[in-house]
Amino acid sequence: MLPSVSSLNIYKLTFSIVGFLSSLAGVDILQSVCLVRSVCLAIMSSRKFFVGGNWKMNGDKESLGEVIMTLNTASLNDETEVVCGAPSIYLDYVRSKLDQRIGVAAQNCYKVPKGAFTGEISPAMIKDCSVDWVILGHSERRHVFGESDELIGQKVAHCLENDLGVIACIGEKLEEREAGTTEDVVFEQTKVIADNVKDWTHVVIAYEPVWAIGTGKTATPDQAQEVHEKLRGWLRANVSDAVADSVRIIYGGSVTGGNCKELAAQPDIDGFLVGGASLKPEFVDIINARA
Repeated sequence: MLPSVSSLNIYKLTFSIVGFLSSLAGVDILQSVCLVRSVCLAIMSSRKFFVGGNWKMNGDKESLGEVIMTLNTASLNDETEVVCGAPSIYLDYVRSKLDQRIGVAAQNCYKVPKGAFTGEISPAMIKDCSVDWVILGHSERRHVFGESDELIGQKVAHCLENDLGVIACIGEKLEEREAGTTEDVVFEQTKVIADNVKDWTHVVIAYEPVWAIGTGKTATPDQAQEVHEKLRGWLRANVSDAVADSVRIIYGGSVTGGNCKELAAQPDIDGFLVGGASLKPEFVDIINARA
C-alpha cells in the first residue's frame, strides 16, 4: 500500500513510489519520477500560501501608515494570501487605509459577545471594523497572560461561530524541545483547537516554537518541516484526510527575508506568521517567498 501524499516529504514519497513502480513491468522510471513529483507539488500548491504579519504592540498611525504605504505600493504575489494583525485600537484605521487585497486580523479577542470584561474585545466588534481574521493562542497570550488551552479553545469556537477566520497558534518552549516533548505539547494544543472546530475552511494553524520567537533563532527548515509533517499526520489520524490535505500550517519564529525562501520550499510549510520583520520593508520579500 502506498503512503499518503501529504504526510511525507516530497522526495521521500517520490522514491517510495518510484521503487514501487520499478517493480512493475514496462514502467519508465524517469517518467514515474516526474509524474509523482508533479502530483506531490500539485497537492502542496493546492493550499494557498498564507503570510500573516503580527504587528504586536508596536507602531502609531504615522509609522503604521508607512508600513501600509509600502504594502499598498508593493508588487505582491497574487498566489499568496496576506493578512496583517494590527493592534486593536488601530483596526479600523488599518482596514480603511490598507489595500483590500490584504486582509486584517485582530491579535486577540474574548469568548463571549459582550459583557463586563474590561479591556476585552469581541468578534462582533472586530467584524464591525470590517476585519475578518483573529490571531488566537499566541505564545505571548499563553505564557505572558496565562491563557489556558481551554480558554483558547473556547475563543476559537466563538470566533468561528461568528464568521471570523482564526489563525490558531501552537508551539513548544525551549525546555520542552530539549526534553523531547515537542510532539506531546503541540499535539495537545492542536487537539483542544480541533475539538472546537466544526468547519476548517477558515482556520490556519501557526506553528511557532516559543524559543524562536523574537530571539533571532530560527528552526532549521528540516526542524520546521518535521513538526509540520507530524502535525499534518495528526490531523489525518484524528480529524480527516480532507482536513489534513487542505488546512494550512504556517511557520512563525524569526522569519526574515534571508531565510524565508528555504523555509517556503518545504512541502508542509504553507506560509508564515511574521513578527518584527512584518514592520520592515523585507516583509514584501517574505510575502513573495514563493514567487
